[in-house]
Amino acid sequence: MDLELRHLRIVRAVADAGSVSKAASLLGLAQPALTAQLKRIERVLGGTLFERDRHGARPTRLGELVLARARVLLPAAKELQEEAVRFAHASPSFRIGATNGPILGGLVDRLAAERQVSTYTSWSAHELTGMVELGRLDYVLTGACGDSGTPTGTLVWETISLDPVFCLVAEAHPVAREKEVELAGLAREQWAVTPGDGCFADCFAMACARAGFTPGTIYETDVSTCTHLAQVGRAVVLCQATHQAAQGLVMVPLAGAPLRWRQLLGRHPTTPDATWVVAQAKEAHKDVVRRSPVYQDWLVRNPGYGTAP
Repeated sequence: MDLELRHLRIVRAVADAGSVSKAASLLGLAQPALTAQLKRIERVLGGTLFERDRHGARPTRLGELVLARARVLLPAAKELQEEAVRFAHASPSFRIGATNGPILGGLVDRLAAERQVSTYTSWSAHELTGMVELGRLDYVLTGACGDSGTPTGTLVWETISLDPVFCLVAEAHPVAREKEVELAGLAREQWAVTPGDGCFADCFAMACARAGFTPGTIYETDVSTCTHLAQVGRAVVLCQATHQAAQGLVMVPLAGAPLRWRQLLGRHPTTPDATWVVAQAKEAHKDVVRRSPVYQDWLVRNPGYGTAP
């Protein structure tokens, strides 16, 4: 009998459980069957792997050697299997997942000139990140507050841009003709924002606290409802500076950029074409900036923002 990965899993299970009976229960085997398996493994390896008594099972010196190798080999084999599955199921198209953002359309347009593109949208960056990790998507286009760290996990992340957060108000709103507005000047307003599972709500609350007030009602809803609430004067909408204002709305910068937003593109480390796709995402962002006179004017006065180098 040759040593197999399943044998190493048995050795690891016994060591982790601390007894053969507990390991058998965890593995869904009868204890006599697991005991017989363990004896066969010990014959292959040439010695006893565990000292067993009424207190349980403890690795011998040989058992410790085998266990140390098993703890390296088993994760490596699992990683190889997952990577092979990703390779075998690699799609000839670009599969892009995205949260609500302004550059997805431009990125799809650029990528579709070279290859078929499919998209999947969600309010949850965590969901999209998990889909990339499982090989169901190639890229995730999402964002994070400007002061937050890079998302954790196995993905490789590229910063596409650093943008300020502006506000959308109705054309008849008192601040609509202002070059920019202090956040404190909007203290009596109600607010609307699109949902997400990041830290933006907490960052907004802290920015308001620094400005000396607690925000009133915050409507967390879809883009069309946010737009309607702003148009009828029911709320001020927080938006990325790259947002294209709908009819009847005006985008006004917040003085001092108290809120910032980073556009991020995440991918699995084995995903091909990454450099080219990142470059296309940055060009898509530049295109959106060029279509926004308000943001272009703000960038002249506030260097250090915009498309990442």
